[in-house]
Formats: sequence, structure tokens, C-alpha cells
Amino acid sequence: MYSKIMVPVDGSATSTRGLTEAIALAKLVKGRIRLVHIVNELVLVPAYAAGVQSGHVVDSMRAQGKSLLEEAEAQVRSNAIEYDSVMIESVGGPAGDIIVEQANKWGAELIVLGTHGRRGLKRMVLGSDAEHVVRHSSVPVLLVRSG
Repeated sequence: MYSKIMVPVDGSATSTRGLTEAIALAKLVKGRIRLVHIVNELVLVPAYAAGVQSGHVVDSMRAQGKSLLEEAEAQVRSNAIEYDSVMIESVGGPAGDIIVEQANKWGAELIVLGTHGRRGLKRMVLGSDAEHVVRHSSVPVLLVRSG
């Protein structure tokens, strides 16, 4: 039961709370965690328009992603849970697609995902990767709210 738990991490408070829940669950079931961070270069479109050199921004995004993964790895390791991690680079497309794809490739049995729990117009305007994952995942998804 849930021996392979995938946890997307992005440095947000909700992501951190999701990781905490995944660790607690992995301890109970003696599961393994896969940490996933997505560097999505789609967010650079406004930067291109402003004349910012995209290479520097992407390098910064990679460095930040590496740091986020290292922090998450340390948290998992301190709880004596087996883990691995992966940083995915993408140009465009919803992060939810990448999360579902990675879960399928790895053979995840559960995805634990932090969510802001937005509703109505805020969700429509900002989108919802969590909702996308719930709708398209072939495995169970545990959504963890921020508070």
C-alpha cells in the first residue's frame, strides 16, 4: 500500500506541508518517496519582452530548484526514509501534466500534493495544478491544504 509516494516540491508553504504529510505516511507504510521539482521556462515570456537575458534567469531557476530539492532531501533523509529526486525542465505546458507523466513513468502509487485550495475566480485566473493532477492522475492523489 503506497510504497511509492511522489511529492512535487516548489518551496511554497503548501508544498512543505505536503512533504511533511508524505513523510508521515511513508514512515507508516515503509514507503519510498520521489521528490519532483519542475523548472518551467514558460514563466520567462514577460522577461523576454523586458530584454532580460533568459539564460541567466534559467540558470537561477535551476539553482533555486536544486536548493529546494536538497532541502527536501535533507528532511526526508532525517526521517530515515528511502528517496530519490528529479528536477524536470519544461518549456510551457501545465505543471500538472508533468506531474502526472512523472508519476506514471515512475510507477507511483500515490501523489501527495500541497494546494492553496483556491476557489472561484482566483482558481480560474491562476489555474490549478492540483485540480489538473486530480482529474488526470491514474493513481490516488492526497491534497494537503496550507492551513
